[in-house]
Amino acid sequence: MSKKHLFALIVWSATLAATGALADAAQRPGDGDPVGAAEQSGSEETAIRRALEQFRTTHVPLSQVLTIAEHLHDGSRTADISFESSGTPIYRVRTIKNEHVWENVIDANTGSITGKEIASSLKELDREDLANVVALKWIKQEMADAVQVAERAAAGSALAGGLIRQDGRLNFVIVVASGDHLKEVTLEPHKVGKPGSSRH
Repeated sequence: MSKKHLFALIVWSATLAATGALADAAQRPGDGDPVGAAEQSGSEETAIRRALEQFRTTHVPLSQVLTIAEHLHDGSRTADISFESSGTPIYRVRTIKNEHVWENVIDANTGSITGKEIASSLKELDREDLANVVALKWIKQEMADAVQVAERAAAGSALAGGLIRQDGRLNFVIVVASGDHLKEVTLEPHKVGKPGSSRH
């Protein structure tokens, strides 16, 4: 999966998506130059800077939002979470339990639920999302564990996270705001019953 698709999946900010700002935030030299990247670089940097400024003013950290979302449905686990900076800053969180999937919007300043919960079943997910969610059952770590490790590793605060399949492996990918930059931290989770290792 490309960096562009990776960020599109885990960061759903309407403002940033409109400019493609986060699509290649973690682009490294040699990863290839996506179409239009040179023309968009100025607007991308502006949009990222604006999003980071708004993120820094929020009062509820992503780790607390995970707890709030998972308590809405006892025993649920977070599949992905993202910060959105268009209008009132919010987190969009998708949790799962058994065959159920819930999407909630949580105010980044108050921690309150905003809007109507969207409930669906696993059958309604596309193949890639379904494969990742099913694989979540075999992973020991929770999203909160991955966020904690990523924030320490990147010396910042997480603003998005999800499960992404890369090179045939399912990894937690956490986006961390560190200074004036976004950093991507990839963590390979331990499988249930199998020894594993984490990598940054």
